[in-house]
Amino acid sequence: MAQLVYSSKINKIRSFALILIFAGIGIMYLGIMAKKIEWLMLLLFLIGVLCIVFSTVVYLWIGTLSLRAVPVVCPSCQQPTKMLGRVDACMHCKQPLTLDKALEGKEFDEKYNSKRQQKAEKMNEK
Repeated sequence: MAQLVYSSKINKIRSFALILIFAGIGIMYLGIMAKKIEWLMLLLFLIGVLCIVFSTVVYLWIGTLSLRAVPVVCPSCQQPTKMLGRVDACMHCKQPLTLDKALEGKEFDEKYNSKRQQKAEKMNEK
C-alpha cells in the first residue's frame, strides 16, 4: 500500500511562483529564437515578462500569508513549521498536522480547509 505524501500549502504556492519564473524565462527565450518575426518576438517577450511579474505578485502574497500563519513545532521531526488553515503538512517531514481538536484522528484531507466543508460540518452538528 503506497503512502500518500503531503505538501504544505506555503511550499505549494512557492513552487508555483518558481515555475512561473522559469516559464517566463523560457517564453522570453523562445522570443529570442523568433527574432525574425518581430510581432511574435514582442508578444513572447510580453508574455514572459507578465509571467515574471505575476510570479512576483504571488511571492508577495504568500509572504503576507506566511506572516499570518500559525507557527507550530512538528510532533514527528521537532522542527518549527507554519500552518495555514485547519489542516496542513509539515514543511520538513510532510507529516499531516491539525490544530482543530474535532479533526484529530480523522483521515487527512485538504477539503477540511474549505468554507463549504466547514459549513457542512456546522449543519451536521445542529
